[in-house]
Amino acid sequence: MLRFANPEYLYLLLVIPVLMIIWTVQTRRKKKQINGIVDKALQEGLMPGRSKYRPLVKFYMTLTALALLIIAAARPQAGIKISNEKRAGIEAMVALDISNSMLAEDVAPSRLDRSKMLIENMIDGFKDDKVGLVVFAGSSFIQLPITTDFVSAKMFLQSLTPGLIATQGTDIGGAINMCCSSFTKKNNLGRAIVLITDGEDHEGGAIEAAKKAKKMGINVFVLGIGQPKGGLIPDGHGGYMRDNHGNEVVSVLNEDMCRQIAKAGGGSYIHVDNTNSAQELLDEELAKLQKGDLLNAVYSEYDEQYQTFVLLALFLLIIEALTLEVKNPLFRNIKLFKK
Repeated sequence: MLRFANPEYLYLLLVIPVLMIIWTVQTRRKKKQINGIVDKALQEGLMPGRSKYRPLVKFYMTLTALALLIIAAARPQAGIKISNEKRAGIEAMVALDISNSMLAEDVAPSRLDRSKMLIENMIDGFKDDKVGLVVFAGSSFIQLPITTDFVSAKMFLQSLTPGLIATQGTDIGGAINMCCSSFTKKNNLGRAIVLITDGEDHEGGAIEAAKKAKKMGINVFVLGIGQPKGGLIPDGHGGYMRDNHGNEVVSVLNEDMCRQIAKAGGGSYIHVDNTNSAQELLDEELAKLQKGDLLNAVYSEYDEQYQTFVLLALFLLIIEALTLEVKNPLFRNIKLFKK
């Protein structure tokens, strides 16, 4: 496994294409100036040693050396010892509602953004656990299979928008069923579905799906997000969504539905508002679950690899310094090297 101890230095690689553009512009400008002074037919006679390709080769060798030094500065490290360790943890599948109603701003900054922050904080509290992510609206799909890679989980989380699912609606039952099929087959392990929604079950079947999860030993915790009085849904153009009669659509949190799903799934209902109380309650509920043995592959030792990149960069710089921009006098008369 390869990692970087200082990955922030990798942003310097963005300088490479900028230098390429600058060099290309200057080279074309220089060529244009020469063509304006000396006729092309006379240039070969006046500059018999000129090479078309050597300056380009030298430039690319310098760029490659620079890229290697930047990578070396980021301190690449390779895992040299892998150990499989049994760690006690739980498995949690998050089912996140990304329907348009989750854009309502009755919870700041919006229901969806608040949900993302809550999930990210939940993941930050995990250590030896596993987490997966299912997103749903009128249909559902697995955004992230259950994993111990919390960095990827948070990365996928930030990219979620209602536009990911073309079919609008709220199929809570389908999302719960998909979560149930996403857990591992290990025994004696606490499993939880963390369902985050505003409670609008348009497709039906949510109660039945929650009961099925409970029979499988999976607790369903429902986080109802929004205010009972409801909120307007932004349309992305500075206004708010309207119905067929031209009235602004008000999305209201259906707490009764959320409570029924949580009860059927053997979990708890938690109301998410603008305070941190929901986060604390969720963490407490998950901490109560039985922790089972999870087998994790751990890279227990890492070895620095920057030396290899530095040596390659120095080698290229030496070759670049020894390479002339003009043709080698020994090969000027050989047709292969005339360019």
